[in-house]
Formats: sequence, C-alpha cells, structure tokens
Amino acid sequence: MENVVVVGSGVMGRGIAYVSAAGGFHVTLVDIKQEQLDAAKADIMSIFEGAKKRGKLSDSEMNEGIGRLTYSTQLEESVKTADLIIEAVPEVLSIKKDIFDRIDRHAPEHCYFASNTSTMSPTEIGSFTNRPDKVIAMHFFNPVHKMKLVEIIRGLETSDETADKIRRAAEKMGKETVVVNEFPGFVTSRISALVGNEAFYMLQEGVGTPEEIDKAIRLGLNYPMGPFELGDLVGLDTRLNNLRYLHEKLGEKYRPAPLLEQYVKAGRLGRKSGRGVYDYSSRTES
Repeated sequence: MENVVVVGSGVMGRGIAYVSAAGGFHVTLVDIKQEQLDAAKADIMSIFEGAKKRGKLSDSEMNEGIGRLTYSTQLEESVKTADLIIEAVPEVLSIKKDIFDRIDRHAPEHCYFASNTSTMSPTEIGSFTNRPDKVIAMHFFNPVHKMKLVEIIRGLETSDETADKIRRAAEKMGKETVVVNEFPGFVTSRISALVGNEAFYMLQEGVGTPEEIDKAIRLGLNYPMGPFELGDLVGLDTRLNNLRYLHEKLGEKYRPAPLLEQYVKAGRLGRKSGRGVYDYSSRTES
C-alpha cells in the first residue's frame, strides 16, 4: 500500500494528509475548491515546520514528506491509482453517498475505502459501493498530528484482511489503534458526546462558568481538554449533528441540550467561526 488519497481538505482531511505523508505514503489531497486546498497546503506546511522545530522530523524527513504530497480538485482522476482512499467530508450522509459512489466507479479493484466518521455506519457507507468487504471506518482525532489514537470500526461486511490492512496503515502513520465492531457512536464518540452535552446542560443550569467547568474536567478527571474547549475545536455544529444522530439511534440520554442548539442557531460554532462557547476574535491560535 503506497498511494493514499484523502478526500476533503478541512481540518481533519489536512491532518490525515500530513500524518500519511510523514508516515511514508504518497498522498493526494482532494477538494472541490482550490482556495480550500491552498489553505490546507499552508496549514500542512506549518505543521511540518512545527514538527521540525520540535525535533520530531529532520530537515530531510520534512522535505521528503512535503515531496510526497500533491493537491487536486479532480476526484475521479486522483483515485485511479489509489491503494487507500480516506474520506474526510462533513458528517452528512448524502455527501458521503455521493463520494463513495464516485470513487467506487473510478478506483482500482484492489483499493480500500475508509471513512473518517465519528458516528456513522460503515455498513451503510459500504452499501454505497460494490466492495463492502473493503470498506471500514477510520476515526482520527483532532488535532490529527498530535492525537495518538485511530479508532478502526468494522462494518458488517468488512473482511479480516481489510481490518488488518487498515490497522497496519494507521500504524505506519504513527498511530495506536483499536479495532471495534460497529455500533452507533462506536466507543469514543459515545462517551465524548455524553460529556460534552452534559457540560452544556450544566452551563444552562448555572452550575458554573465555562472556564470553571472546563478546569474541573481537565484537572479532576485528567482530560487533556475541557468539554467546551474540545467542542469549540471540533465545531459545535459537528457536535450537535453527532448528538442528533445518537439521539435518533440510542435514545433520550443523547438529546442535545437546548443551549447547544441555540449556540449553533446563533452561528457560534467555535474556533472556525471566531466564537463558540469562547470568543476567539482576539485570541492567538497556538
């Protein structure tokens, strides 16, 4: 497995492209918008420079990694020589269906398909293709270049060979892995969604300020980030979409907090919009 195509150059897609290239894969990052690709390229270059400054990569390793990256707006052309395609588009089933239908028609028969989904069914996604045995979920975490885990989720039709190939690919990217069977929310998203939603209920009830709640969770439960910090980083709209899906599939304990719904309606989506639970308009990104 040498050639990886990453579809979607948002925060997750560009992070996946970085770890793939740094791990030795030849990577094509695909997006429909050239300006999005330009922004992704600049961000990836910044991550490479940061890794070099921290001593994680040598000059030659950085240059070789950058040299393994290409950028394209042509999906069908890009996937023709792919060994692995990782989809990293928004968590909207109709968008994923369109992507998997298109790549299935143009990718070679041996190619494996992975969805970077945090909640959606790899079984259903696999049904959009003629190769469900080669479809799996590959759940990366944000920020991809810092988070150690990739949660690998087998669908009903996923073969043992596919699970093993994807596990080894993730390890080549420098990641630890867990391989689990499909159930809505998998392992990490079910827990994270509950914690993040409960934090919004506590804020709504006046239990504490966002800063106090985040600090309590960080220091008291040893989380690396508080639930509001994480929600703002991931995107409150993404968190809300995940909760709605889990509420539909798993019941009342995942009903989104009304305050979270209000924030999203107000356009307070987190870091990407400049304001979520916290205001980032005057903050310097780390």
